[in-house]
Amino acid sequence: MSEHNLSDETRAKLKKISTASIATALYKRGLRNQFIQGVVPVAPKQDNMVGPAFTLRYIPAREDRNPITVFRNPEHPQRVAMETCPPGHVLVMDARKDARAATAGSILITRLALRGAAGVVSDGGFRDAEGIGALDMPAYYARPSAPTNLTHHEALDINVPISCGDAPIFPGDVLVGDKDGVMVVPAHLADEIAEECTGMESFEDFVLEEVRGGASIIGLYPCTKPENQEKYEAWRKKAGR
Repeated sequence: MSEHNLSDETRAKLKKISTASIATALYKRGLRNQFIQGVVPVAPKQDNMVGPAFTLRYIPAREDRNPITVFRNPEHPQRVAMETCPPGHVLVMDARKDARAATAGSILITRLALRGAAGVVSDGGFRDAEGIGALDMPAYYARPSAPTNLTHHEALDINVPISCGDAPIFPGDVLVGDKDGVMVVPAHLADEIAEECTGMESFEDFVLEEVRGGASIIGLYPCTKPENQEKYEAWRKKAGR
């Protein structure tokens, strides 16, 4: 899925939708393993992270292949990924959920941000995490980790199908991240998920107002009483939703 396939309209909708709503919509379609397990925001951001996936796969480092001098190679895949991730995309790293070493640090991630990436996700560690958290670009990781990636990881493949936090990710899948974490939306479902979830979030805002006002959730969530549906329709008109 190339950048032009994620329309501005769908991107804008996904910016306002929670990962929880997306998880429910995907669950209804039988997709239960689309949440990237074990990653959290490096620092919370106001806006959702939204963009097609551009991937980097690490394998376990073998000591004779990963001396510090490998970084002198201009074709080192970690560096190449930072320089080739298209603007508007999310760089996603498969570190096999191993945070004993970093998968990137603040210098590389700053370069990624300045090149216009929409975000970065790793199921491993980041070094210089405070600097990464200070960037405007959203970033997700397992935890801070000071050791260089070469200690435990060898960057090998760029833009191939990967696993990240046990979720399957294919290049071009649409990633949506909020303060809870990151959901992976199969590329062909992005438009319909965005549309469906926009309506779900509208209804849930109405429900929350009702609950805060003392309403019972029985017959309200899910909506099985006609009077609640009528109240919702009136609320939508009043709220312009």
